[in-house]
Amino acid sequence: MINTAAALRCQGLTKRFAETTAVDRLDLTVPSGSIFGLLGPNGSGKTSTIRTTLGIYVPDGGSVDLLGSRDPLSVRHRVGYLPEERGLYAKMKVVEQLAFLASIRGLDQKESTGRAGAWLDRVGLADNAQSLTSELSKGMQQKVQFASAVIHDPDLVVLDEPFTGLDPVNTRLLKELILEQRERGATVVLSTHRMEQVEALCESICLIHHGRPVLSGVLADIKLEPGANAQAVIRALLDRVEVQAVRLEHPHIEEIYLEKVGDQSAAPGAAIGGTA
Repeated sequence: MINTAAALRCQGLTKRFAETTAVDRLDLTVPSGSIFGLLGPNGSGKTSTIRTTLGIYVPDGGSVDLLGSRDPLSVRHRVGYLPEERGLYAKMKVVEQLAFLASIRGLDQKESTGRAGAWLDRVGLADNAQSLTSELSKGMQQKVQFASAVIHDPDLVVLDEPFTGLDPVNTRLLKELILEQRERGATVVLSTHRMEQVEALCESICLIHHGRPVLSGVLADIKLEPGANAQAVIRALLDRVEVQAVRLEHPHIEEIYLEKVGDQSAAPGAAIGGTA
């Protein structure tokens, strides 16, 4: 189990590619045991941030504390990562692939095989256990990839656009599986363009643009207007009109997202292809 106050903490994190700065002095704290949303438009630096914090990329500045370690690679067995691009072996049978990925994360052969079968059943692919990955639809492959990311019960689960290729039924299933990860004590970092999923799942967020944070904190706090006092507003109304009912509405996260970055998407920044 996680025993640090923050599952992930970055201070002044910087990552450059030639003349382009993909991550620009980013400060970020992901509370342990939470579902944390990492948001931003294409090219904002989300994927570069993820890969740098996990030790896939070497940072050019700043520091990373991952699960209590300053060396991300030393705790990689405690991390599950679903990348935006699929990383499955096309010509392996699905059950063999899951068992193999479990084994390289430290599980013995019996445990790996058992968990592979259990996870295929959990994601509705038990009948496809002997199929080659290349024979599966994109949505099926995405479910296999999710299973491969969590099969070893990692303390930190990092999901980069996990809802890609999923229909509404399987989107709901994946949401349930993500919540199950938090319930067992894991921390989940969710990077997605699906604002409705952020609204439904995330407790805290960081919105980045051009590699820099533009908004971060507890989602419920972010959705309150600074300085707003609902009680004062209600008292003022009662002095002036007859009030039949009061309903307090918060802005949707999509409205906040568009307000912060919607009119800046064409500005020069930290894009590395379309997945930074």
